[in-house]
Amino acid sequence: MITFEKIHKSFGANNVLCGVDLTVGCGQSMVIIGGSGTGKSVLIKTVLGLISPDSGKILVNNQDMIKGRRDNFLSKFGMLFQGGALFDSMPVWQNVAFRLQRGHLKLPKTEAREIAIEKLRRVGLAPDVADRLPAELSGGMQKRVSLARAIAADPEIIFFDEPTTGLDPIMARIINNLIREIVVEMGATAITITHDMISVDTIADKVAMLHEGVVKWCGALDDMAHSGNPHVDQFIHGRAEGPIKTLR
Repeated sequence: MITFEKIHKSFGANNVLCGVDLTVGCGQSMVIIGGSGTGKSVLIKTVLGLISPDSGKILVNNQDMIKGRRDNFLSKFGMLFQGGALFDSMPVWQNVAFRLQRGHLKLPKTEAREIAIEKLRRVGLAPDVADRLPAELSGGMQKRVSLARAIAADPEIIFFDEPTTGLDPIMARIINNLIREIVVEMGATAITITHDMISVDTIADKVAMLHEGVVKWCGALDDMAHSGNPHVDQFIHGRAEGPIKTLR
């Protein structure tokens, strides 16, 4: 479904992506791991067109995302942002239905609200939440609303950017389980970027380790613990010593 070929991106003298090669199969849940500042978010932004790579090729369902039009692709994807990114001035249902009432869909208000309430139910929120403002919700509830918005248009591709950031361990586990259930139900292709190993264990079919601008290892989740790769081994065990150098 998604192929990155030799993706390079630099910001001045800072070489962030240095030839990323990665393939994500249709209906597959790929989790990209790596430390802060390794380019995980930058890689996702190149697919969305928020950042233009310096060189390389990105194919989505065999369509070139760099040279071609993104309209068709953008109508098929959903995203859960790290900070939730809800509109403070809109009630919850309008946040969830934001996309449904714009672009090529432009659903009537009544229909959009019904879909929004159904998606809220899917993530475990009662209908009475629909008319509240985001500020009236807990952090965990806001994250669920963001997840409901991400799946509102039944996307074929979903991106999850650090989905459990800022959540307590119990709510983080709930969100991880919801993401896994929804991705499987929808048959969607998913890319998650995270450094949370519990998220990896719950969400992933395959895992890719991004470090120093390249994919150091990629394989099935079941193979990660005995990958034989020193970068993966150091990261998943949280060891200070190893090929991944940290500031001290």
